[in-house]
Order: sequence, then structure tokens, then C-alpha cells
Amino acid sequence: RVFTLYAGGQGSMDGAGFAKLMRDTSLQGGRLTGSEVDLAFAKVKTVSERRISYMQFLEALGVVGTKTGMHMEALVARVERAQAGPQLHGTVAESNRFHDDKSLYTGVHANGGPSTVDSDKVASLSQHLDRSPADTRGVKTVAS
Repeated sequence: RVFTLYAGGQGSMDGAGFAKLMRDTSLQGGRLTGSEVDLAFAKVKTVSERRISYMQFLEALGVVGTKTGMHMEALVARVERAQAGPQLHGTVAESNRFHDDKSLYTGVHANGGPSTVDSDKVASLSQHLDRSPADTRGVKTVAS
């Protein structure tokens, strides 16, 4: 079940999912670095593939176990505790009074902001172009 969650619901897991699982289970850090996690993934995957199967995942856990000195049973138990799936930690913006309090806006923004369509300015190409008759040199001809 945990394998499927970190594999994005697919039957195989990519390197990012494996690294995320190692971070979420606190296996990465201390004796196991991010590079070693990537190397463990690369060691068990098929040469031309970018993803690993469940059996290769178990083999990768064995490689991680030799690096960390943990037994396979302890590794599996720690991985099984990640039943909630990938933990997402987004950045939350701090409050900023100049952005949040519209009474502090100045200039154009105090009056609602700039307009993207100004009726007193150029609104279409027809206002840019002079389509009156001209000769081949571009000299305007006088209509008679």
C-alpha cells in the first residue's frame, strides 16, 4: 500500500517517489544522504528504465539497510508507518501590511489599479494604421 501511494498510484515508482519516501520516514539524514538514496535506487533499477517495480523496491530497501545498519524487518516496519502517503509541506506566506491592507495602497493602486483597456488610448490597430489611398511610393493621393 505504501509503495502504491509513493508511486503515484502506478505499478512502479520513480526516483523522486523513492527519495520522498526515504525523507518522510526519516531514513534519509544522519547516516544516509540524498546521494546515497539516489545511488541505492540506481543500483536496483533496470538500466534503460526510470522506474522500479515492487520487487526492486524491496531490494532497494535492502541496500538502504546495509547503508544504515538496520535490519530489513525494522526498515519495513518504518516504511509501513507511512500509511498516510507523501507528506506535503508547502510554504505559507507571512502577512504583509502593505499588501494585505488595501487602505494603505498608494498611487494608481489606491484607485483600483491600472486598466488594461484605456478607451482614450489606442484600442485597436485601426487607430494605428492609415489606410487612406496612396501611390506606390507611399505618397497620399488626393481624392478628386
